[in-house]
Parts: sequence; C-alpha cells; structure tokens
Amino acid sequence: MKHKHCVGKVLLRLFLLILCIAFFGAAFYGIKGYRMYREAVAEKSIEEIMEEIRGREDFAKYSELPRFYIDAVISAEDHRFERHPGIDPVAICRALWVDIQAGFYKEGGSTITQQLVKNQLFTQDKLIERKAAEVFAVLDVEGRYSKEEIFELYVNTIYFGRGYYGISDAAEGYFGKVPGQLTDCEIVILAGLPNAPSSYSPDTNRKLALQRACQVLDSMVRNHIITQEELERIEKEVEEEIEDMRLSYALPEEINNINQR
Repeated sequence: MKHKHCVGKVLLRLFLLILCIAFFGAAFYGIKGYRMYREAVAEKSIEEIMEEIRGREDFAKYSELPRFYIDAVISAEDHRFERHPGIDPVAICRALWVDIQAGFYKEGGSTITQQLVKNQLFTQDKLIERKAAEVFAVLDVEGRYSKEEIFELYVNTIYFGRGYYGISDAAEGYFGKVPGQLTDCEIVILAGLPNAPSSYSPDTNRKLALQRACQVLDSMVRNHIITQEELERIEKEVEEEIEDMRLSYALPEEINNINQR
C-alpha cells in the first residue's frame, strides 16, 4: 500500500512538472511570437497589405468567383473555414496525429486565414514562434474582415505554378479565361494546384495532377457538395483536360513521340 502511495506521488509530481514546462514553453514562444507579429505589422500594417492586394488590376472579387470554385477550395483546403475563428483546433489535432504516425512534419493544420497571413506577413520557416505569431495575426485579420473578404484576399495572392499568382492570373494563364468562365473540371484542377504547384501542374506530372484533382473531388463528396455521380463525370473531364494541357505544353518532337505510341 505504501509503495502504491509513493508511485502515486511520483506520478503526480511528474504530471505537475510537465504542466509547468508546457506553461512556461507556451509563455516563452507566445511572447516571441507576439514580438514577431508586432515587428511584421510595424513594417507594413495589415490594412496596407490588404489594400495593396485589392488594388491589383486583376483582382477578382468574391462575387465574381464561381460558387463551385469557392466550394472546391474551401472543401479541399479548410472545410470548416466558415465556422471557425481563424484557428481550427480539430485540424491541428488531426495534423499532429498524422505527423506523429508519419514520424515527420507532414501536415500543418493551417486554415485559409493562417495561410493568408503567413504568405503576406511572415517567412515560410517552420519555427514555433512563427506559428505563435500567426495566431496573433489571424485574430487581427478575422476581427477586421469578413470570411468572404478573407477568401478573396487568399485566392488573389496564392501561387498556382508556372509564374501565376492569384486566381485571375491562373485562369488566364492555364485556360485563357476569366474566373467566371471556368468549367467545373478546370475549377477542380486550379483548386488543387496551390497545395504543391511545382508537383501538381499538368505540364510537370500528369499523374500527380490527376491524383490531386481526384483528392479535391473526393473532399467535395465527403463534404456533401457534389454526388458520387457528379464526381465520376467531372473526373473523366479532368482526365481529358489534363491530357490536353500536357499536349499543349509539350514540345513538337514530344507530341510526335506521343502520337507514334
């Protein structure tokens, strides 16, 4: 009985020690993160950054974007976007579990708002204090802008590969269209590109481009945006579109080789 009591005391002390370390660690990186955030907005305020984005000639307003594109991006990137306050604890816990199982940093659990502030205010370095700084910036952005405004700012600044930044630039560059003219299959391709533009571009890797488009479609079925029948229809169109895009990017001698197979 005495032995069990001693073990219990040791475990309690260990638990309290872990709590203290966690508390002081959070406080340490929280302070560093706040300083990083203040330094970033001191150079250029969030309002100035957002106004610069809105002032671009090819800026696409939320009302000009196809509903299918909005649904595809939110479904694939951050399906609780319209419900969370900018930070999604569920996504963070899920990403942490995936990282633990994988044994390396695989998922970050970042929301659309976090990606926006990271791209506009901070470096891409995977630092704990930068993640803490993101939290302060996210709360600032979410307090100033509506979800629609945050979404349009995000899609007008993300990188789509091949030198295209923003949805208007990407729609014109890949398909010769404005965003409102995009078809469902074109939308699915574009919605998947920002996750890894250098890997998912059809002219880089047809197989990965199709795989990523299918992931977007799967997420839309999972979130009850489209049916399984619609997925199958769009998936066939995507496959044909990606093949056409690959041929259009190919050099003449490559096309000859393809036709001779």
